[in-house]
Amino acid sequence: MLFTVFRGDGPLSVRLEGPRVYLCPPRMADWRTWALLREESREFLVPWEPTWPHDALTRQAFRRRLKAYNQEWRQGTGFSFLVYRLGDSGLMGGVTLSNVRRGVAQAASMGYWIGERFARQGYMTEAVLAVVEFAFEELGLHRIEAACLPHNDPSRSLLLKVGFRQEGYARQYLRINGKWQDHLLFELLRDDPRL
Repeated sequence: MLFTVFRGDGPLSVRLEGPRVYLCPPRMADWRTWALLREESREFLVPWEPTWPHDALTRQAFRRRLKAYNQEWRQGTGFSFLVYRLGDSGLMGGVTLSNVRRGVAQAASMGYWIGERFARQGYMTEAVLAVVEFAFEELGLHRIEAACLPHNDPSRSLLLKVGFRQEGYARQYLRINGKWQDHLLFELLRDDPRL
């Protein structure tokens, strides 16, 4: 997987590329397209995500989100990307590395989402692989963790395809769609084989 890092003072100087996708940190200019994609995919996304606040798709909420992302980027604790199609720069989803732990751990958690009309076409596989390479090669991490609901077969399949291994089952691990839900836990180590 090819990834390119453009250097600069902030997160907007980074661009990752895969065969059919590219990833960049979100910008305020992305709000309208992001909100439209999330709204048209609401029923598809809600079962897998924390409860959306009443103002989830507003410009102000997106501005708050960007402020948090930028702070995490500067502190080195989180790295958020939006996923675009290479051919037409159409926004398709997002991938985030969060809870970056340094010291003896050198680990992070990964989460992702994709708009319903782009699902199951291999785009998210490419996006996740690009972020995995960024995490290991650019950030120097040793371990990436991910979790999904036990009945989320597409997400489970994606993680296994990319090279993650299932390592556990966590009861009431995350509050998803308004209730505490069990999750399958996955991990990928720097030296593990990948797709």
